[in-house]
Amino acid sequence: MDEAGNPKLFRKKSDALKAARDAESDVRNGRHRDPKLGHETFAEYANRWYGELELAPSTMQNYKHHIEEHLLPHFGDLTLKQIDKSEVQKWMLAEKAAKYAVSSIKTWRSTLHVMLVDAMDEGLITSNPTEQKRGRGRRAGRSSRRTPEKAITSALGALLVAERTSLLSGRDDEFVLTVSTAYTGMRWGEIVGLEPEYVRPSAIRIEHQLYELDSGKLDRCPPKEDSYRTLGIPPWHSRLLTEFRQSRTLKACDCHGRKYFFSGYGIPNGQSAGGVTLKDVAARSGVSTGTVSNVLNRPERVADATRHRVIDAMAELGYQRGEATGDAAAHHRRSGFATWLFHPAATGWYPAKAPQPRRPVPVLAEPWPGVPARGRGAESRAEASWVPVARKLTPHGLRHLHKTVMEDLGTPPKLMDERMGHLDGSVQARYSHITDGMRQRLMDGLTDVWEQSLDARLALHDRSPVPILDRLLVERAAGVATVPQLRAVGA
Repeated sequence: MDEAGNPKLFRKKSDALKAARDAESDVRNGRHRDPKLGHETFAEYANRWYGELELAPSTMQNYKHHIEEHLLPHFGDLTLKQIDKSEVQKWMLAEKAAKYAVSSIKTWRSTLHVMLVDAMDEGLITSNPTEQKRGRGRRAGRSSRRTPEKAITSALGALLVAERTSLLSGRDDEFVLTVSTAYTGMRWGEIVGLEPEYVRPSAIRIEHQLYELDSGKLDRCPPKEDSYRTLGIPPWHSRLLTEFRQSRTLKACDCHGRKYFFSGYGIPNGQSAGGVTLKDVAARSGVSTGTVSNVLNRPERVADATRHRVIDAMAELGYQRGEATGDAAAHHRRSGFATWLFHPAATGWYPAKAPQPRRPVPVLAEPWPGVPARGRGAESRAEASWVPVARKLTPHGLRHLHKTVMEDLGTPPKLMDERMGHLDGSVQARYSHITDGMRQRLMDGLTDVWEQSLDARLALHDRSPVPILDRLLVERAAGVATVPQLRAVGA
């Protein structure tokens, strides 16, 4: 049989016998492949390929998204042998025309590349059309692949953002979380998944992370790339964490049955005081959560039959609408924290959310730096708004800040990689080692950076409406030692 699945014809008997012997040899050595397999569609192959994977839930989720949202719409009906370089190029141009970021398209292409490498290993195709020689087909070489540098801020900027997140939430939790991110470089999943037992007097141990899946559930899993590590913390940071922990009564979450160092803010999104969510109501009534929200807030926009069906579902499930009780959700959500706390704190602007446009954070001028005005008519009662600290700063930007601070302090690369959870497989890295002296110099350097940021904040104003920061400023101004010996945080 040829590659199209048709019988092969030979002009000589000897040629046919030789082909038969070669085929028998391929069978004995495991090289034989059914020619028809190469003609299965990409959709068929993708279902089979994905079904055989056994990877972390986060990776499985990402692959599923890449395949279903970006690969199947273009390649799904094509056979594997029909996917060539021109088809891949056509797909990339279509994605660019749809205004997707170049970096995102590159990620989806990498997933396609991995899939087709496995198809080659199965003998389904003879070459991988996603292979691209360096610089080939690019107008400007490397420059066309460069993305904007991640926005960071200064140590003072991180302190101001931490203060503002706390003012927006009305509690100290977000101040401690933001400062801890800036001075440890922890990933978002690691700091949200931090358990009290791993916060010790002089170090934080990274054993788990909470990865947010598309379903809304948080998967408790190992840290990224198994980057288990111990992060040293200076005495001032230890005291900050200890006093924060001693002022909180932690409750086990319903999803994992475990206590976490940082809790979320307010009741879970879309949830009533009784625990029934908008998503539960939507599933019961067979509509979207947006429709349920419209029934609650803009009923005139919903058809009578649909509105009655949603109302009946609320009654059956016991959904009770009410104001947030102030009880903390079990965990922060990445998008909620970034959108409604961190972004307004860093930029001074709330993002657009229909029907409201993007707008400045309305604040009362006193006490400094301004307390957000809340409730109906907040804009009319506001006396000022915040100026930006760093316009494009994100929570992940604080991780970049930590690496930059370590570079500025002259921290050895081996220690920086350990702290960031990175792995350097070079020969140079294998021959360098971390000493106690290196660690102590880093702790001393981080202490200097922290104290300089407090001094800079004091120069702006000597008090703060955030209780935990106000105490630190008063102590700093009075020259009081802020590093007494403390017992273990998780005790």
